[in-house]
Amino acid sequence: MTNKPLQILLTGIGINLTIGILYVWGIFTVPLAEALNVVVENVVSPYKISVFTFATCLLIAGILQDKIGPRKVAMLGVSLVGFGLIASGYTTTLAELEFTFGGIVGAGMGFAYACISPSAMKWWPEDKKGLVSGLTAGGFALASVYLAPLSTSLIDSYGIYDTFKILGAGLLAIAIPCASLLVDPPTGYIAAPLEVKAVSSDNINLNWQQMLKTPQFYQLWIMFMVSSAAGIMLIGSVGSISKSIGLTSDKIAFGVVLLAIFNTGGRVVGGLISDRIGRVNTLALIYMLQAGNMAFFTIITTQIPLMVGIAVGAMSYGALFSVFPPMTADNYGLKNYGTNFGILYSAWGVSGFFGSFLATVAGSTNNTYFAFSALLVTVTVIAFFTKPVDKAAILGEEVNQLKVVKA
Repeated sequence: MTNKPLQILLTGIGINLTIGILYVWGIFTVPLAEALNVVVENVVSPYKISVFTFATCLLIAGILQDKIGPRKVAMLGVSLVGFGLIASGYTTTLAELEFTFGGIVGAGMGFAYACISPSAMKWWPEDKKGLVSGLTAGGFALASVYLAPLSTSLIDSYGIYDTFKILGAGLLAIAIPCASLLVDPPTGYIAAPLEVKAVSSDNINLNWQQMLKTPQFYQLWIMFMVSSAAGIMLIGSVGSISKSIGLTSDKIAFGVVLLAIFNTGGRVVGGLISDRIGRVNTLALIYMLQAGNMAFFTIITTQIPLMVGIAVGAMSYGALFSVFPPMTADNYGLKNYGTNFGILYSAWGVSGFFGSFLATVAGSTNNTYFAFSALLVTVTVIAFFTKPVDKAAILGEEVNQLKVVKA
């Protein structure tokens, strides 16, 4: 393939399609509970640990790939996911599964995922960053569309442990060659801009220390945390709502597939729209959709409204992952993007804890929906007050401060 930007983009999507195992954890819970002789509720612990490890290692991987490039870090990541899945096929206790899936697989996903978006965005021009980010992130969400039926079929035929081994071996065979193709552009590379800019703030890069000095970082962090927590809470409640209104297992399964499709579509469409109308306007649109949908969930009693709510919620949640990455690159540059976005991504890492805290304070499910709706209106206002970072001004201030110190 001679089109290097397209090759890197397709490679990144391919890697994310192989490592998106988190989205099908629900399929593993019952057979794992039976195999480990524990109650189903306890089997959520490897998943929770994996999510936390994912977010933590994404930051570490961001720092590493900024220093040594994406190839080595991505190859380490996919290797950890593959071997972690294989090791999960030999576990006999919940603690062992927490280590293999929660620790090893979670770390691998963080290392691999951290390299995809920054590498791809560096190859494409400024006006395509949102779309590229959405397409790569969409691969991770889309994985459940094929992994769900594949895993179900493998479990029925071979059992849960052999399923882990087969999935791990297949991932290693596909993802390691893909990861070996992941590289940053050569020094001096220019991604075919629409127009040449002689001097532009877009060409200035800030490191993480400089990023933390800007108020925009904290605005972005709060917005990302609140909106992610709302999305996670809504997605997590789909199963219980489906059962409460009497849906059959087939209808519940359809809801899960619908969720995956709109989660993926939201990532692609969100990135495309943000390239056209701007990141802030896109975030405001997402938040208002989320706010209205949260209130809508308090009155759902039948299947069709639930499916509409799932579609809107999944699309809005997915769009977050195609807007915040390019917004980070816009504000702080691509050179240190891995580290900078890794720090911002901590907002997603704590969003689940925030959602649980808010649910406890609210006292009921409906009150939690209304509380999230109010918070989402609040972050909509914050979004409109979030101005682009003036990178040149920040660097100029630091230079002036250095001159004063030397004087």
